Amino acid sequence: MKYLSILLLLFTSFAIADETQTNVSGSNTSIDGGYTSSATTTYQSGSSSNTTTNSTSNSNIKSAPPSAGAPSYNSMTQDVCAVGVSLGVQTFGIGISGGKHTIDKNCERLKLARILNDFGMKVAAVAILCQDERVFESMIQAGTPCPIDGKIGKDAKALWSKYDHERPDYTTYVKRMKDREKADLEAQKQMTKELEAMDKAKIKEEAKDKKKIEWKDPK
Repeated sequence: MKYLSILLLLFTSFAIADETQTNVSGSNTSIDGGYTSSATTTYQSGSSSNTTTNSTSNSNIKSAPPSAGAPSYNSMTQDVCAVGVSLGVQTFGIGISGGKHTIDKNCERLKLARILNDFGMKVAAVAILCQDERVFESMIQAGTPCPIDGKIGKDAKALWSKYDHERPDYTTYVKRMKDREKADLEAQKQMTKELEAMDKAKIKEEAKDKKKIEWKDPK
């Protein structure tokens, strides 16, 4: 037993290890480090052997938080022109979502025109449809301008020409007029160029004919 105790004292070793675990919402960070292991051996003759091992390990793992879901918005009845709109945005730090109802103007216009037509108000039904730029343009192209101030037909066309700023398609109308003016100017320049070329050719032809009929008196 005495020799066994001496041998146990001679062969000694120790190890120290630290581990730190930190949990944060949306991320998981684990740091392991400060691990040291040492062993010392002493032989009977007095010689010794020392061994030291150091190990450090760091790790950082991040994960996104749960996604933000956009709420669902629905119209309560079939006879409304409300449309549900929702949106959600998610990042590593924060998530935001929201929603609301929006009114479909074209849907309202169609419903109102249908009701007015059912009541026999056909001109009024056409007038409310003419609030749409596409309908107004198609009526002009068809030669049946939209009603204005109780006027229809040629009288309505004259009023729309006088108060063109009230047109639903005013922006498109102004752009089209500018494009037409530019096209007319180009056509006028081309016509002027062609007329000038014709005049030059005519002058040259006349000069050639004049040279042919010129003669000198014999001496």
